[in-house]
Amino acid sequence: MKNTYSEIRKITKRTVNLLFLTLILFVNNLNAQEVSFETSEPFYPWVETIGELENEWGYMLVPENWENPAGNTIKVAVTILKNWSNIENAEAVVFVQGGPGASGIENIGSWIYHPLREKNDIVLMDLRGTGFSEPRLCPDLGQKFLNILAKNQSNQDDVKQKVAETLICRQDLVNKGVDIDSYHSLSVANDLHALKNELGYAQWSVYGVSYGTYMAQVYASNFPDDLRSLVLDSAIDDISSYYTKNTSNYLDSLFKVFEACSNDPECNQQYPDLEKVYFETIADLNKNPLTVAVKKDLVESGTFTYNAEDFKVALQQALYKKKIIEVIPLVVYQFHNRNEKALGNLVSAFSGLLSMDYGVYYCVSCNETLPNNKFEEFEQNAQQFEAKGLMGGVSFYKSDFKVCDQWNLNKPDSLSIYNKVDLSELTIPTLIFEGEYDPITPPANGDRIAKGLTSVQVIKAPTYGHAPSFTEMGKEAASAFVNSSEETTLVTEFDQYSKVDFITGIALNSGISRMGESLNSPNPLFLAPLGIALLLMISFTFTYFVKLISKKYSTLSDKVVRALSVVMSIVGITGIVGLILALFNISGRNYFILAFGLPENFNYLFTLSMVFMVLVLLTFVYFITRLRKINDRSIVFSFIFSNMLLATYLLYWGIV
Repeated sequence: MKNTYSEIRKITKRTVNLLFLTLILFVNNLNAQEVSFETSEPFYPWVETIGELENEWGYMLVPENWENPAGNTIKVAVTILKNWSNIENAEAVVFVQGGPGASGIENIGSWIYHPLREKNDIVLMDLRGTGFSEPRLCPDLGQKFLNILAKNQSNQDDVKQKVAETLICRQDLVNKGVDIDSYHSLSVANDLHALKNELGYAQWSVYGVSYGTYMAQVYASNFPDDLRSLVLDSAIDDISSYYTKNTSNYLDSLFKVFEACSNDPECNQQYPDLEKVYFETIADLNKNPLTVAVKKDLVESGTFTYNAEDFKVALQQALYKKKIIEVIPLVVYQFHNRNEKALGNLVSAFSGLLSMDYGVYYCVSCNETLPNNKFEEFEQNAQQFEAKGLMGGVSFYKSDFKVCDQWNLNKPDSLSIYNKVDLSELTIPTLIFEGEYDPITPPANGDRIAKGLTSVQVIKAPTYGHAPSFTEMGKEAASAFVNSSEETTLVTEFDQYSKVDFITGIALNSGISRMGESLNSPNPLFLAPLGIALLLMISFTFTYFVKLISKKYSTLSDKVVRALSVVMSIVGITGIVGLILALFNISGRNYFILAFGLPENFNYLFTLSMVFMVLVLLTFVYFITRLRKINDRSIVFSFIFSNMLLATYLLYWGIV
């Protein structure tokens, strides 16, 4: 009887286990059914016209909440740039963008001609809630922040209004049924895992940059078998200190710039005592904010008021790129000298900080980042620079603590997410890029990650800032690493890096920036009159010059007005062509110079422009006073009017 009972018990247990296993498989199958991929038209049609390959565009449909697959479904936008070698079933590299909240697909320009495409498909994904993904979370919030920062008001009012606008965004998302607690790194890891399976890749290389490095590490920790190799550029090593060390990370990098300038005789001569001037400027702007004029399509008020906090965050952002690092001494002195015209041009670069989808930024930050950072530690980190005159940390980041306090109001602490990263078992090849001047993810971060890995290479990029892997040298190094068949030591041009070439000797002219914008994004309707005027000037100059040499004019008035017109046109044409060539020349060297003017060796172009304006006025006055004595008056006036039109463009741009 006991044996029979025992056998029945075993059979029952096996049956229950079988039913439980069947249920798991059924649920997993249901989960799998929640994921699908649908193709779409290209998000950027022009991409198809410049490449030889048929790329793929589409949306992956995934659960908004991976723990509740029966809930909302969202769309994650995906672009697949096919490899140049037409390799079928090629290995892939998936790019994980930073922010959090920046678009990966918007970065497509960096990948179209990337050497990794020689053998690899490049998979670009707009992380959930960003870019072309649907829904897109509060894409206009960054512009609202810019309008707040532009106001002539206290920093306290800036923070208060920033918190208010963010909470409006939050409530709007909740009203639309968005599960704001489902936007964090673990959800992205699940999205990546699902995307790999949907696209049919057995494994792929994961390429994370900035905050994307943390998401990539969460992905690698949870789905290690998905990865063939890992690239981390400007890495986060510990999410719990990402904010608390913000101030020291920024100033440590800025002090390196000040030291490099003091060791450069030319830079030190033109910009002496840079550190002292920096802190003096903070004190000055704290008492006397500086208001500058900007375009209304950038800031609705048409003005931007720089206070001390705006100055600090502008310098912090300048440390991201090597070419902007080279103009930091110039920028500090322009703020110190309160150069309104030059600093008005900086607002467009400053606004780049606010181009992300800030709905995603705060979902992620308030779900997993700020709850795991202590405000007291942030304050302690900033206080070590109080004696120098910093006046607190960078308020733009400090205010995020207040935003998330309100964002997470009444939210149980147990719902705060801490996706622990554990790469100790990771054996795949890993490459880490570090930028010497990186103000947000300093080189020490990458070094600490490297200590816990068994197969890792670290590329240090002296004189570079954030995301050095997107330089030409970095691209070659990343390609060599991903495509190497065996572990080899990378030798890159970073070993022969060029030093920071600080910009000195600039002839300040705010009109150069406006002229550059017109030529960089040409509007045919705006530039067509200028083109016609230049053609007429060239034609009339040649004709009148030949006739003057041939002595075709009998009266003094005809000779003088035509001679003046020829000289005027030659000066005008020489000046405008010289300015255009200078713009192209300097933009190739460092286009951030153009925000302030041109190197002093181009001073003659400004002199030519002034001479041209005087000649236009002189010729027009002579024409009016001798009108009745001049033959073919309408034709001569057309010639003079063409020059007046060129003068109008120079005045509009602000060159003169």
